[in-house]
Formats: sequence, C-alpha cells, structure tokens
Amino acid sequence: MFKKKGIGWIGLGKMGNPMAKRLLGAGYFLTVYDVVREKVEEIKAIGAQVVDSPKGVTSNSDWIITMIPDDPVLESVTLARDGIFENGRKDSIFIDMSTVSPVVSGRVAKGAEEKSIRYLRAPVSGSTVLAAAGNLTIFVSGPKETYDECLNIFRTLGQKIFYVGTGEESRYMKLLLNMMVGISSAMMAEALTFGERGGIEWHQMIDIINSSVVASPLIGYKAQILRERNFAPAFTVDQMAKDFDIALDTGKALNLPMPATALARQFFSMMKATGKGNLDFFSLVLLMEELAGIKQHKE
Repeated sequence: MFKKKGIGWIGLGKMGNPMAKRLLGAGYFLTVYDVVREKVEEIKAIGAQVVDSPKGVTSNSDWIITMIPDDPVLESVTLARDGIFENGRKDSIFIDMSTVSPVVSGRVAKGAEEKSIRYLRAPVSGSTVLAAAGNLTIFVSGPKETYDECLNIFRTLGQKIFYVGTGEESRYMKLLLNMMVGISSAMMAEALTFGERGGIEWHQMIDIINSSVVASPLIGYKAQILRERNFAPAFTVDQMAKDFDIALDTGKALNLPMPATALARQFFSMMKATGKGNLDFFSLVLLMEELAGIKQHKE
C-alpha cells in the first residue's frame, strides 16, 4: 500500500490560500510554493513548510496540488526542468484545481504519463468564502481509482464533488458553467437597465426577480450585492474574461459556433477598457446603465 506523507501545494492566490489552509486545518502536512514571497508568510506561520521552487514541493509529497492562474503557469510548474514531473516520485498523484484549457491539460496529461505520475483534473466552482468554508463544488476527471484515493482531500475542500470522466471532461464542465454564469450577468444587466428605464424601484425589482420563475442559486447569491450596488469582487471581470477566452479558443479549435459567449466577451472587454476589470463580473449593470444614459444610484 502506498504510504501518504504529505501534500505539496503550488499557488497561494485568492483561492489557493483558503484551500491550503483548509488542508492544514484538517491535519495534512503541507509543503508550499508561490512566486510571490509575501503570499507564503501567512501560511508558513500556521505550520506549512515553504520551498523556493516547484521542484522543492516534491521531496515530502505524495500528493501535489496546483491552484494557479493560467495555461503557461501550469505548463511551467509541471513540464519545465525544475518542475514537478522531472522531480516527482513515480506513482505519486498530481491534482490541478485551476481553470485552464483542455488543450494544455492534455499536454500535461501526456507529460504525467511519461513520468508514471497519476494526474487528476479537478477545477472548482465557488468563491473565496466558500473555499474558506470547505463548500466548493469540485469536478474531477482522470483515473477513477486515483479519484477514489483522493476523496478525503476533495471532501476537505468541497461540499459537492462530481467524478465526470477519465480525460478532460472536468475542464469542459468548468468552462461551460462559467460560460452560463457570465452570459447570465449580461442578461441580468440588460434586464435591470430595461426595468430602471421603465421606472421600477430598484430593490423591489431585484426582489421580484429573485422570487420569480427565473430565480436561481446564482441570482440569489448576487441579489444582495445588486441591492447594495457593492461590487467588491467575488470573481472579477478580468477573471471571467480570461475564462471566456479559454472557452472561445477551445470552441474555435473544435469548430463550434459560440455566438452568445462571443457577445458576452465583448461586454467584458468594454468593462476592462473603462477601468472596471477588477470589479465583480455582475457589475456589468454599471456599463449597461452608462450606455443607456442612466445616472448612478445615490444610495
């Protein structure tokens, strides 16, 4: 039986930090790396071992988990000379929980297979608040027996865990959900602006929508920030634009028509161009109000 000793963790950003803390709190030994030195100090203070390269996380780790920003970083930490595949143990388990493209994930899978490293794709859905509480939704694909071995880790991080296939299925699952969420923000922004122009009181309009046939967990989650018009980000416009770019590039490679996704991406471009890229993506209503000539609320 393969004896587990600890987890190597790469990536301590907005999501990676609370997720790593969850594992520490559950009693796992963590060896951590991040390119931004300041990010490791907090987690070092609560018991993690800090190393200065991706290679360094492999020495005490039978599981290695990454939560990183994009395709190039994933390729770098896995496939580079000082990356985890060149230095990891045979039969160790690598779990990437980032949102990246199926194409690059496929290249990583090939590299893992060449080094006899077992690879799980496990992107997550949820906010930093849900990450801290261990209530993320996790989509996993890869070898089923490896998934079964990692269930305790996933249950520490998430409330809803879905095994969706042996290959890149989880990548497509995460992207299609973000497509739907992002397109919903555009729909909501346009509808709210229409209602404002028609004279409907702002708070009442949101409450009625949230009690109507179109109500959903997403609208329920965003209803309060819309009422308060407080668009501090749970997930930024910039992040959504990045995920839409991945989805559109993937669709192009597959010769898939994606008109609604492409249109919504243009709205996110306008948000970025007008200095709103760091706001929550549901702040798209601000842009629609500007285009409609509606003055900002004075709450």
